[in-house]
Amino acid sequence: MGQMIAIVGRPNVGKSTLFNRLTQSRTAITNEEAGTTRDRQYGKVDWSGKEFSIVDTGGWVVNSDDIFEEEINKQVQVAIEQADEILFVVDAMNGVTDLDDKVAEILRKSTKPVILVANKVDTNDWLYNVPEFYSLGLGEPMPISSINGFGTGDLLDEVVAKMPEKPVDEEDNLDDIPKFAIVGRPNAGKSSLINAFIGEDRHIVTDIAGTTRDSIYTRYNKFGFDFYLVDTAGIRKKNKVNEDIEYYSVIRSIRAIEASDVCILMIDATRGIEGQDANIFSLIQRNKKGLVVCVNKWDLVEDKSQNAIRHFEAAIRDRFAPFVDFPIIFTSALTKQRIFKVLETAVKVYDNRKRAIPTSQLNTVMLEAIAAYPPPANKGKYVKIKYVTMLKGSPIPTFIFFCNLPQWVKDPYRRYLENKIRDNWDFHGTPINVFMRQK
Repeated sequence: MGQMIAIVGRPNVGKSTLFNRLTQSRTAITNEEAGTTRDRQYGKVDWSGKEFSIVDTGGWVVNSDDIFEEEINKQVQVAIEQADEILFVVDAMNGVTDLDDKVAEILRKSTKPVILVANKVDTNDWLYNVPEFYSLGLGEPMPISSINGFGTGDLLDEVVAKMPEKPVDEEDNLDDIPKFAIVGRPNAGKSSLINAFIGEDRHIVTDIAGTTRDSIYTRYNKFGFDFYLVDTAGIRKKNKVNEDIEYYSVIRSIRAIEASDVCILMIDATRGIEGQDANIFSLIQRNKKGLVVCVNKWDLVEDKSQNAIRHFEAAIRDRFAPFVDFPIIFTSALTKQRIFKVLETAVKVYDNRKRAIPTSQLNTVMLEAIAAYPPPANKGKYVKIKYVTMLKGSPIPTFIFFCNLPQWVKDPYRRYLENKIRDNWDFHGTPINVFMRQK
């Protein structure tokens, strides 16, 4: 499991621009109405052979124009609690502010590695302002410019150099057993579901705590099930950070999602699908994890007709399209209705992720589907797909189609191939990769 780097700092120091620069995306939205696109503040970076995720905590705060100390303190507290390393961004054009001092004070007390980043050194003249940040007591400030990229390579080198060594992980021993994460908005019923599974007889549960900053794996074996429930550290104790604040639940979800094979996404039946559900779904998608959607609190819904169920399912698939091939289960953690169905389904999705299709069978079916509907010609050039194979040992089912002009095969046709694969073999609940390669 990769490590997590959190970006903290007061508003307008360029956290989102730095995030974009490091993740090479243009996706963080800097001034859209608060709270619409929080999942855009999460990205993955691969630098000199190490993969890690970067989270811009600024994206989790409401009304970022008028953030008060309290909001920033919460952000920094969450970063300290959940991240492996912290980038503290300050503004070289502005110099040290009172708020910077406050943040530095909290960071100095923490044991996490902190890198002090002096941003907006867009021309050499601003380099003269950088030394004043030594006063924050967090070591040497690194001058960078998120706008033009100056210093960002050195910054990433430093991030990798300061990464805490992971202990030789218990995770290595967990490999053959499925790992399920229960995720969802606060109050969707995650803890009730976990308690319903685990019940009062705690002795059938063995907690393997990773290090504190990591996920905690709870081994669950009864009723013929054997898997790990992934819980993120600190999710159950009501700690300093107010538990019902949605932004913080996202950072915790990232941890759990990255550490799992299949995510059980809980949706509150009484509230329908909300923006936050879509955010968490997109985190699951980006990490290419299996998915079981669990519509909880079904006992509280008045209309339980088939029609209502169909309507609810359609709304969910519509919201999560184009990935629609996943199970949806209506449950009540309170009355324990269908909660074992959730586990059975998660196990099935896990098996689907591991499914291997023999090459001969794959070619027989797929080449016929391709002949029936070949890729559209482009500028008089015809794409010929000769052969298909499935990659061995990939974390999710991955299909490679060999053809003469891979660059001409566009997304709609790739989706056609994916749908054909799904029509013929059971990959319910798991994303699949379809790649074109030059023959």
